[in-house]
Amino acid sequence: MFAVIKTGGKQYSVTAGDIITVMALDGAPGDGVTFDEVLMVGGGDAAIRIGAPTVAGAKVKGEIAEQARSPKSIAFKKRRRQNSKRKRGHRQDLTLVKITAVEA
Repeated sequence: MFAVIKTGGKQYSVTAGDIITVMALDGAPGDGVTFDEVLMVGGGDAAIRIGAPTVAGAKVKGEIAEQARSPKSIAFKKRRRQNSKRKRGHRQDLTLVKITAVEA
């Protein structure tokens, strides 16, 4: 069974056992997390259900595997012949979540 969930402004297609990387969630490794915004659920012997906007009663449960940070991205701006430049670095906080169950 699979589901499409929404978290952090993005959508993820998940099944039980998947490890997904999402925007930072509160919690320590080993803590449980529940995603209530399930947009679609189906697969296996069950019919596909599409929510409007979410599927009523559907949940996806997971466990926080790790709190991590993305690789550094550099934003470099230069204005030629103006002796003007700016260099900024950014690392996004991420959470790795192991999906344990998809409940329709």
